[in-house]
Amino acid sequence: MFTIMNESMLSTSEKIRVMKEFTDTYRKYEDAPSPIREAMCLKVQFPAVMGNMTDEDLFGGRLGAVPIGFNPQEECQQLGYYFDEYHFQKIMDEDISADQIMIMEELQRFWEDNHTIGKIKKAYNRELNKAIPDKFYPYDRAAAYTLYRISGTQLNYGYLLEHGIEELCCMLAYKRKGCDEKEAAFYQGMEIALEALADTCLYYRQMVLKMLEEPIEDKRADHLKELAEALLHISNGKPESFLEAIQLVVLYWLQSGSLNLGRMDTYLASYYTADVDSGRITEERAQELLNGMWKALSVRNKPYDTRVVIGGKGREDTESADRFCGLAIQATMERMDVVPQLTLRFSHETPEWIMKKAFDCIGKGATFPMLYSDEVNIPAVQKAFGVSLRTAQDYCPYGCGEYVIAHQSIGTPSGLINLLKVLEVTLNNGHDIHTGEQLAPEWGGIEDFHTFDELVDVYKKQCEYFLKYLAIQEETEYKIANSQCAFLYFSLLYDDCMERGRALLDGGVRYLGGTLEAYGNINTADSLTAIKQLVYEEKSIDPGMLLKALKSNFAGYEEVRCKLLDAPKYGNDHDGADAMAQMVHEHICRETAKAGKKYTNLHSYLTVTINNNANTVLGKHTAASPDGRLAHTFMANANNPFNGNDKNGLTAMLNSLVKLDPTIHAGCVQNIKFSKQMFSEYWDKVLAMLTVYFQSGGSQAMISVIGREDLENAMQQPERYKNLLVRVGGFSARFVELQEEEQREIIARTLY
Repeated sequence: MFTIMNESMLSTSEKIRVMKEFTDTYRKYEDAPSPIREAMCLKVQFPAVMGNMTDEDLFGGRLGAVPIGFNPQEECQQLGYYFDEYHFQKIMDEDISADQIMIMEELQRFWEDNHTIGKIKKAYNRELNKAIPDKFYPYDRAAAYTLYRISGTQLNYGYLLEHGIEELCCMLAYKRKGCDEKEAAFYQGMEIALEALADTCLYYRQMVLKMLEEPIEDKRADHLKELAEALLHISNGKPESFLEAIQLVVLYWLQSGSLNLGRMDTYLASYYTADVDSGRITEERAQELLNGMWKALSVRNKPYDTRVVIGGKGREDTESADRFCGLAIQATMERMDVVPQLTLRFSHETPEWIMKKAFDCIGKGATFPMLYSDEVNIPAVQKAFGVSLRTAQDYCPYGCGEYVIAHQSIGTPSGLINLLKVLEVTLNNGHDIHTGEQLAPEWGGIEDFHTFDELVDVYKKQCEYFLKYLAIQEETEYKIANSQCAFLYFSLLYDDCMERGRALLDGGVRYLGGTLEAYGNINTADSLTAIKQLVYEEKSIDPGMLLKALKSNFAGYEEVRCKLLDAPKYGNDHDGADAMAQMVHEHICRETAKAGKKYTNLHSYLTVTINNNANTVLGKHTAASPDGRLAHTFMANANNPFNGNDKNGLTAMLNSLVKLDPTIHAGCVQNIKFSKQMFSEYWDKVLAMLTVYFQSGGSQAMISVIGREDLENAMQQPERYKNLLVRVGGFSARFVELQEEEQREIIARTLY
């Protein structure tokens, strides 16, 4: 499921005007320092692309877009100054005037050569282009791919709320005194960016005042009057109420381009408790406001992101923060939506009532909150990231399950590797089994490997070949992006950037890291287990016969497939199968980190075993595999057992999960699907098993609770199951809105 950029409410003529003005501004400031150029372009973009409020909205803030603009990450192929060819062509296909066609053609000529991703690609050397050709993973066959974005940013919204727009501008103006030209341009750029944010506040205030001119009920009118005052106040002053704090966060979040919201209870809780405890608002009004925020977040339609983290160690005012946790869980329970992705960090210090409320929410089918154990994750992050214990307490899951350190680190996943595809080319001498295209070095195939160890050595060597260039690409992407962009809104709310006078990627961020998304690891492990047993130990399958079976998708080789399917599988607490999964896991994690150290100057370069729907998408480009999986079908979800292979029960499956080392990566995902009957009638047993799982080293759990027949029925009668939520991978979705192959993949998962 791929979402496209939300289009602006602007008319076609207005879109063309904004794009031309943006381009003219870029050209005017092309030779200026990058922070100034970016700031002036942002002034054109905002609030011009912001959409209108609806009668149901409690807050201003609907982000639209035009096909030319600035955004750190709207999709995985947009970064910095972007040129959205798809939506640009849609405008060209409209009935526009000859003059407008001339303008559009000129814009196209300019941005084809000047968009940020294009400049990044031009910086790649021949070796990198050979190893990782310019392919896009939803459509093209490859073992490794590049992605383009600055994702996973966790901004310091507490700093924004503490100081407000006007005070931050004063601080920046003061810092400009006595500094060098480069720093002065950086500070001035952030000032201008804040002015654009203030303009957006006033833009929505005018919109609210206009709405008040229409006949509306008294309750709505009272809210809009309060909102108009709030928007005026936060356009320069510090927020002083829960409503004002929410509104400022929503607008900054939208305008900055950040897609996640960090540890929300650390920056909104005090406004909530102060308002309620003083009698300024009731608990019911507070709940209404947070529900309204949840709605504002959902409108952006970013189900792979929009993480809201609550709970856990390292919070200053735990009493207020815990109260906010309850409010957030209740909002999620009442809204029953796919975003925000509420994430609960917990430890032995977490009050029992919060855990009960969390499980109540999960039991109602919300799929949220996702559960993260601080007892496991804090020491794991400390080791993996090489930071102090106190710093590790600020770990923050984002997106589909990756970790960063809140407003201290960057860990953009700018690369993707399909380990099952790597195994495919290993078995077939570097070539795609179906197309014959060479995708990797020709280091032999399965018919050339006399021992299992030889096969594994070449598989590892192929992985490491791609890892070298994926690491180099990550750093290259940062370097070129930094030469073009200051990412002013990110820099303003990231620790150290303002103090150092340096932009985010220009030495401003404390920990500049990267991550690599790895997929197909469990199918790879199960495939290696089968090959080891059947080809090299029992010799019941000839290497050449196996290769022919894979090429034919087992047509005519059904007996071979039966043997492969019967081989031991990960997820059943089987020592041999689980040991192979550990080997695959530890190899990709450790070698990714080594590649980062050897080939780049990044603070860290770590694997993330997460999932959006890439297990399904990449499976379409992957041949049949030696675990018995058919060609072009989905792969296992993250580090979960392949669908239906966990046949020894929940305890055995959980025992397998905890064998994979959590201290050598930057995030992993576990999805568990419970029946409503199991979760309600046998709740004590479920709780006991989950407790043992976390105590045994389980780091995280994403839980779906659904009726045993609901999914099949929903495919037949989707109109009756519009609100059926499921956990896909690192995101939730309404089941009926998924593609059929994604629905089938979820149905195939074991239901406990």
